[in-house]
Amino acid sequence: MKKNRVVVKGRMAFAHLNNPSSVDKKYGMTLIVSKDDDQSINRMNEAIEYVKENSKEKWGGYIPNNLKIPLHDGDVEKPEKAQFRNSFYLNAKCSDPPQIVDKNVEPIENRSELYSGCFINVSLVFYGYNVSGNRGIGIWLGNIQKIKDGPRMSKDHIDARDEFEVIM
Repeated sequence: MKKNRVVVKGRMAFAHLNNPSSVDKKYGMTLIVSKDDDQSINRMNEAIEYVKENSKEKWGGYIPNNLKIPLHDGDVEKPEKAQFRNSFYLNAKCSDPPQIVDKNVEPIENRSELYSGCFINVSLVFYGYNVSGNRGIGIWLGNIQKIKDGPRMSKDHIDARDEFEVIM
């Protein structure tokens, strides 16, 4: 596997996997990774460092001081949101729908099985960019493997059985 492609685990949020986003016409999601998951964090940091070293030509022969890095600290950038506490997060996108599989690496046909809050393994491809003077590292979304269910990340979501009674 290339050094800029990694597989990490985390929780999915803000998923656009069934249809592309209306804003940029891409499929995508936010991945939330616990700060306790040293293995995933190390893999991402190693990929970022690899891309930094291998994108210098794209950035004029050096690593810019104001380089945009895709890994964000939830405690710093989203302290008011409980699901981002003690976590890092990143956004990943792709042009084509990602392959989505279950624990047995069998395709998940019903994409509604993936939702904000479920736990996943995801492949990410880090790359350097230089667009209109904006220099940074972006992330392409690869494949997704659902690991297990988790509580939905919707403050307004209530189970229908808690709201309604059986009608006879």
